[in-house]
Amino acid sequence: MRVGMTMPVMEPDLNATLLRDWARAIDDGPFSALCWGERIAFANPDSLTLAGALAAWTERVRLVTTVIVPQLHDPVMLAKALATADVLCDGRLTVGLGVGGRVEDYRAVGADPATQTMRAMADAVAIMRRVWAGEKVTESVLPVGPSPVQPGGPPLLVGTIGPKTLRSAASWAEGLAGITMDLDVAKQNELFDVARDAWHQAGRGKPQLATSFWFALGDRDAARDQVRRHLLRYMNWIPAEYVEAMAPSTGWAGSEDELAEVLRRFAAVGTDEVHLIPTSSDLGQLRSVADVVAEISRAG
Repeated sequence: MRVGMTMPVMEPDLNATLLRDWARAIDDGPFSALCWGERIAFANPDSLTLAGALAAWTERVRLVTTVIVPQLHDPVMLAKALATADVLCDGRLTVGLGVGGRVEDYRAVGADPATQTMRAMADAVAIMRRVWAGEKVTESVLPVGPSPVQPGGPPLLVGTIGPKTLRSAASWAEGLAGITMDLDVAKQNELFDVARDAWHQAGRGKPQLATSFWFALGDRDAARDQVRRHLLRYMNWIPAEYVEAMAPSTGWAGSEDELAEVLRRFAAVGTDEVHLIPTSSDLGQLRSVADVVAEISRAG
């Protein structure tokens, strides 16, 4: 099983130096992927602008968006931006797409919340595929470029935790970029089984099965409080009392050995990749996780 690391883009007080140091540390480490997500009505960096910087700051690791909401963008411009990112990183881009869970992001860019559907997302994907195939989408002299390095465009993953949504994406996605809130491995494997069956029924072969979870390393109580503070800040569209109620069982907090055991449990059910989500911008925690992942790799 591969292990990727998410950039701390939802943490406060970010700057270019911190982001670059994280990107380079992920690239230098044992991680398979460098991930980042999208929000609009929040203080995080713009996901598409950041893609260019991450392409320049890294050389090896795969770049994975987890996730971009295509309905918040013009699909032709989104296709052009992602193709540009694929060129800049020399074909290391994977694109996770989702409908998003925040109506405020739709309103912030003037998008219609009624398009927060899988059908609207599939329609956007179809346009992006046409652009990446070099088709003219208007009566222009030339098609919209550049051409992505990866033939047909970057691999697409669907970001979801719902079986119905997952089934509907089997026709266009290469797999799943999911998230587990409570680290229930058996429940996650049930969703993986839905994906396996849906991709088989669609004649698509085996889907890529990825999940993610928030983490904090250290003393159990201090680490759990770190997760809690992150969730309160990140989940600001949910009433604080609801976040407080879910915080004790959301994400993972504990020691390096305990993290290694959790990762082994996900590997045992056939998870292809876990994307870890930091709840701090502390590079020390990143380096500690890198040691855990390296040790698991050495042990086979």
